[in-house]
Amino acid sequence: MSSSALRYAPATERNRAPILAVLSRILPVTGIVLEIASGTGEHVAYFAEALPALHWQPSDPDPMARASIAARRADSGLDNIAQPLALDAAATAWPIAAAAAVLAINMVHISPWTATEGLFAGAARLLPAAAPLYLYGPYRRDGYDFAPSNLAFDHSLQQRNPAWGVRRLEDVAALATACGFRLDEIVEMPANNLSLVFRRA
Repeated sequence: MSSSALRYAPATERNRAPILAVLSRILPVTGIVLEIASGTGEHVAYFAEALPALHWQPSDPDPMARASIAARRADSGLDNIAQPLALDAAATAWPIAAAAAVLAINMVHISPWTATEGLFAGAARLLPAAAPLYLYGPYRRDGYDFAPSNLAFDHSLQQRNPAWGVRRLEDVAALATACGFRLDEIVEMPANNLSLVFRRA
């Protein structure tokens, strides 16, 4: 795979270490970790190097993103990263039968709500009891001030696509409950983001 396929997301270098600190606590010791909407592949390569006992399965519905992930996988030389799957979170069937954990980083706000519905439904099909579903990104929270930077970001997202936007945490938690998950942990992250750790009931 040519290195010209590689894509880069500036935020990744800033957020990957804080995210890894959470993942190191919540992920199982071994097993398959499915990443939904892997994008550039930078996160999965970083996590796979740091947590080599886990088998990392990246995925993305975008062929150009999958090309970037495949190129980064090849460049890494790591044998615990699988070839990326063509996976749309909103689809009723996913091309993987089981996983020990599911991650979705910066996906919920940059996709229609149907993708979040599909994410929880799909994770419920794959995960065993108590397994984690990890989400990262900005959220609105009842009783908390909405950061001006997140308000501006929300506006820019909806200008790009009216179906996108920063979601209300309570709506995501209600969806999780309906799909058989409980919200286990909320971790404050840099730049007004949150880590949400759900567990399969």
